[in-house]
Amino acid sequence: MLAATVRVTRDLDLAEECTQDAYAQALTTWATAGVPQRPGAWLTTAARNRALDALRRAALLRRTLPLLVMDEPAAGPAEDDLLRLIFTCCHPALAFEARVALTLRLLGGLTTAEVARAFLVPQATMAARITRAKKKIAAARIPYRVPGAGELGERVDAVLAVLHLIFTTGHTAPAGAALARRDLVDAALHLARMLHRLLPGHAEAAGLLALLLLTDARRETRVDADGRLVLLAEQDRGRWDRGRIAEGTALLAEALRRGPPGRYAVQAAIAAVHAEAPAWADTDFTEIVGLYDVLRELWPSPVVELNRAVALGERDGPQAGLDALTPLLAEPALATYGYLSAARAHFLRRLGRHAEAAGAYEEALALTDNEVERAFLAARLAELG
Repeated sequence: MLAATVRVTRDLDLAEECTQDAYAQALTTWATAGVPQRPGAWLTTAARNRALDALRRAALLRRTLPLLVMDEPAAGPAEDDLLRLIFTCCHPALAFEARVALTLRLLGGLTTAEVARAFLVPQATMAARITRAKKKIAAARIPYRVPGAGELGERVDAVLAVLHLIFTTGHTAPAGAALARRDLVDAALHLARMLHRLLPGHAEAAGLLALLLLTDARRETRVDADGRLVLLAEQDRGRWDRGRIAEGTALLAEALRRGPPGRYAVQAAIAAVHAEAPAWADTDFTEIVGLYDVLRELWPSPVVELNRAVALGERDGPQAGLDALTPLLAEPALATYGYLSAARAHFLRRLGRHAEAAGAYEEALALTDNEVERAFLAARLAELG
C-alpha cells in the first residue's frame, strides 16, 4: 500500500498519512458494509484516492511536489513499487544505519520502538534518525526507482541488511501474544527472492536467501500445540521443512562458489549445520564455534559474541559458556537485551546454581515483552522453586 501510494504522491510523509487514513476509513466503512472480498485492493485504492484528492489541491501541489523525482511514469506491479521504495530508502546519500532504519520503519511494518530495539539504541535516538532520513530524501530529490546496474553495488548492502532485520524481527516478535510475526517473515522471504532474481550473480544475495530459508524451515516446530515455546534442542526435526532446507543448502553452495563468504553466507552455514544434524546431540558445535569465529571478523557485533558464547557452552560445558558471557555484561548495547540474561540463566541452571539462575531469569523476564517467551521464562523460574 505504502509503495503504491508513494508512486502517486512522490512524498513519503503524505503517502504515510494517506495509508493511515485508508485504515481509519476501513474501520468505519467495514463495520457497516462488511469486509470486502479483496481487502488489500480496497485499502490500496482508498489510500490512492486520498493521495489524488490531496494532490488536486493546487496549493498543496505547489508546496510539496516533487519531493521525490520519478524518472518514468511507470505503473508496474506492486512488487516493483516495493523494490523501488526499498532502493529509494537505501540511497547512498543517507548514512548506512539511517537507510536501514527508515526502510524498516516504512516497509517492514515496524514501530519506531521495534526499529530501535533492532539497533540496540534508545527510541528517541531512532525517531530522530528516521526523521532526518525522510527530510534528506526530500531535500536531495532522491529518485523513486530501482537504480541501474552501475548504481546497485553501493546500495545492495543496505538492502540486504533491511531484509535480514525484517526477517529477524518477524522470526521472534519483540512483543505481542505470538512468538513470530509471519507477515514479516513471509515479506522478507518474498523480497529476498526478488533481490536474488535481480542480482543472480551476487553471492550475498544468495547467502541471505539461504539463511532465511534454512532458519524458516523450523517454523512449524518452534511452539507446541498449546502455543508454548519449544527450544531448538527439543524440536521435532522430522517436521522441519526439508524442501526449504534443500533449497537453502543449494543457495549456500552457490554463494560459497562465488567467492569468499560474507556475513549472510556464514550465518547460513551455521543454520545448515543445525539443519543437517539428525538430533541435538549430533550437532557439530566445534564447527559452529569456528563459523562464529569467522563471523565475528566479518561482522563485529555484541549479538554475535553472545551467540558464540552460547555455542561455546554447548561444546565445552556450561561453565565455559558462562565464562564467555561474563565480559558481555559490561557491553552497553546489551544492557537491555533479555537474551543475555536468559543465556546466563540457562548455564547457571545447568551448573546447579539455582539462586543465581533465578535472578537471571527474573532479569530476563523484566527485559522481555514477547508473551510466549515470557511464559517460557516464567515456567523455567517456577521449576527452580
